[in-house]
Amino acid sequence: MATLRELVDYTNTLLAIGRFPDYCPNGLQVEGRPEVEMLVSGVTASQDLIEAAIAAGADAVLVHHGYFWKGEDPCITGMKRRRLQRLLGTQTSLLAYHLPLDAHPELGNNAQLGRVLGFETRGTFGGDDGAGFVHYAYPEPGMDAAALAERIRCALGRTPLHIPGAHEVIRSVGWCTGAAQSWIEAAAGRGLEAFISGEISEQTVHVARECGIHYFAAGHHATERFGVQALGNHLVERFSIGHRFIDIENPV
Repeated sequence: MATLRELVDYTNTLLAIGRFPDYCPNGLQVEGRPEVEMLVSGVTASQDLIEAAIAAGADAVLVHHGYFWKGEDPCITGMKRRRLQRLLGTQTSLLAYHLPLDAHPELGNNAQLGRVLGFETRGTFGGDDGAGFVHYAYPEPGMDAAALAERIRCALGRTPLHIPGAHEVIRSVGWCTGAAQSWIEAAAGRGLEAFISGEISEQTVHVARECGIHYFAAGHHATERFGVQALGNHLVERFSIGHRFIDIENPV
């Protein structure tokens, strides 16, 4: 068992949340009961995840995508009211870590995506204070685009959308989870031959074609399932609490 406060303080420090200008508050977003025996983790604090976590006996829910995003309507109505009502009514805490969880060099979404894809990170770039959001590797002896797409499919359970590049054999790969398709030009500028992210925008197709870099859109949700699991498992070892990851299916 852990107190909520020591769990939050430790995680805030571990992920160095003060380093990141973010689009949402990181850390404790909804305060529940003061002690935590059971932690449920998931990608997004949707109503489905909240209900599943409550059914699983969670004292706290740990997510990558929480609430209170910049620019959203601050009024507690409709969907937002229903979500908060369930958390507050059951005294279930909500902890959310966005960019700090993306960037952590061991537990982060990007580090963990490299792990599940079988790539050894050789370097990072991008982000304030050297956060290193984009990771890259040099797979030997290289692979063709079909082989890389199949590796992604096997690791993530979904076939990526592939925009072909100029190289028949891919010997350098970069990746950044979620909606990081805008990093593709920087990846191409560093000489990487392929780039993997979660989403794709209209302009991403043209950048890939004109820069000659293979692009693989592997799914926002699919690429960001692993950091929160790694963090939850780490907290289990630190505090001897229960932990369960619940994956709410999302095709995007």
